[in-house]
Amino acid sequence: MVSPDTTRHTPVSLERSNPTIDERANYCFGCGPANPQGLHLVFTTDTSDPGFPVATCHFQLDRFHEGPPGHIHGGIVAALLDEAMSKINRPLNVLAMTRHMEVDYLKPVPLYQPLVLTSRHLRRDGRKLFHEAEIQNSDGTTLARAKGLFIVVDEKLLALAGLTQPED
Repeated sequence: MVSPDTTRHTPVSLERSNPTIDERANYCFGCGPANPQGLHLVFTTDTSDPGFPVATCHFQLDRFHEGPPGHIHGGIVAALLDEAMSKINRPLNVLAMTRHMEVDYLKPVPLYQPLVLTSRHLRRDGRKLFHEAEIQNSDGTTLARAKGLFIVVDEKLLALAGLTQPED
């Protein structure tokens, strides 16, 4: 085990060999409850149309996420949109990773205000999943939106690469 030092950014609990994907997800910057510096986003998922799930998160960020004065940093905005789109993969029963993402920053996204993050699945082409997401303010104005391409990953290949623990 590596001894902690101030230049490392990996939590000590992840330094053990081969944490599972679920164990790693606890430290996800977007939704991981165990990450003290994460966003702690909580999503609800509407699967009333199972082929086209929708995920929604109500959130509000503070000065720790500031870019321009009074507004969320653009990189955090992109992370929010990516996180929302990734939440659509689970109800589709796949493990998928972001391959490509386009972000349109339509208006500055404010700090200290209630915001809504929504994502939806658009279509699938083999291993390619196409999603979209947006951030809206309380009056329904869209502040930022993204389209993303996610690639379905075979968990067995991840296990062979040492990135997961194979299931028993």
